[in-house]
Amino acid sequence: MRTDGVVVTGLGATTPLGGDVASSWAALIAGRSGIRGIEAAWAADSPVRIAGQLAVEPTEALDRVQARRLDRCEQVALIAAREAWFDAGAPQVEPERLAVVIGTGTGGALTMLEQDDVLEARGARRVSPHTVPMLMANGPAAWVSLELGARAGAHTPVSACASGAEAIAYGLDLIRLGRADVVVAGGAEACLHPLPLAGFAQARAHSLRNDEPGAASRPFDVARDGFVIGEGAAVVVLERADFAAARTARAHAVLAGAGVTADAHHITAGHPEGQVRAMRGALAAAYTSVGITAGDVGVVSAHATSTQKGDLVEAQSVAEAVGLHPAVTATKSATGHMFGAAGAFGAVAAILAIREGVVPATRNLDALDPEVKLDVVRGAPRRIRVDAALANAFGFGGHNAALVFARAA
Repeated sequence: MRTDGVVVTGLGATTPLGGDVASSWAALIAGRSGIRGIEAAWAADSPVRIAGQLAVEPTEALDRVQARRLDRCEQVALIAAREAWFDAGAPQVEPERLAVVIGTGTGGALTMLEQDDVLEARGARRVSPHTVPMLMANGPAAWVSLELGARAGAHTPVSACASGAEAIAYGLDLIRLGRADVVVAGGAEACLHPLPLAGFAQARAHSLRNDEPGAASRPFDVARDGFVIGEGAAVVVLERADFAAARTARAHAVLAGAGVTADAHHITAGHPEGQVRAMRGALAAAYTSVGITAGDVGVVSAHATSTQKGDLVEAQSVAEAVGLHPAVTATKSATGHMFGAAGAFGAVAAILAIREGVVPATRNLDALDPEVKLDVVRGAPRRIRVDAALANAFGFGGHNAALVFARAA
């Protein structure tokens, strides 16, 4: 293990594929889908009746009293953080040297919408006294910091679908700036509700393949018709490498570099220039850190949401910034789009591709869009040695985040 730099020592997740990292990864490699029909009564009148819903309900993993005081977004963040923390061996670190960074796109929006219904129907006195701490966007980071006693900071990037990846980039900065030795970082999202589904449907961003849920999310496929909303969380534990080495911790990978940019172009449409700058920034940092170049990148964990324009912009950007040689995988084909958690889970997939030497296949890729020149893995997982991987996350508002991971020799 390198004695300088930053390493990943813990992984945690709860997703539409599984209630932890192992089950989510096994399902991803097996080519299973976590997207299914929404059974809630309100879905019958919704234009969208499918979603990437959690494989394991959070209430099965949390104390009943605690669960009632947490928004669903906070619940999944806490579950993923606990897994990552114990996977890292519960590091013995001074509280003032431990930080938390959990990003989210919407935070406690479910609580906001549900309690507004209570207010309208039953009056102010029936609104829950826990409403404010449940709806605040910093709630997931706050609860994780309380759980772990983290006093070096509890931070919340809110940058739409780039939030989880940006949180990991921020964690890297905290360690490199000397403000923390250990950072718990990732993203969380849980907002399956008729309002956002209706909004995305009206914007023509969401797939309407209600009769075939498992085939709805089709990144890079010529017949793609939009993303599928998902819920979940993914968290990693980052450590200063010499701190991890001193306690003989296992490292899943090295976090070699990160790039964060803004397009300043359009509120919803991504731009290749900003994406390219993010990837090149991450690669430049990785070269300075561990000597990684674009030619060393064997895998790209793509943002690839399954929208017509978005997938093409990313394909163009990856080709320009990295090249056509990496194997490309798109996890949203199996999980749906977990918004604030998506970039963090994409990072976990990149790390596991390095550690396990296998690249998950992209589901539903029956006919690659002829404008996509990338080597997108399809049909079956590809077993290759991966020395470096890049994970992308882009969000409404022009947010771009790219992470480069390297093998932790």
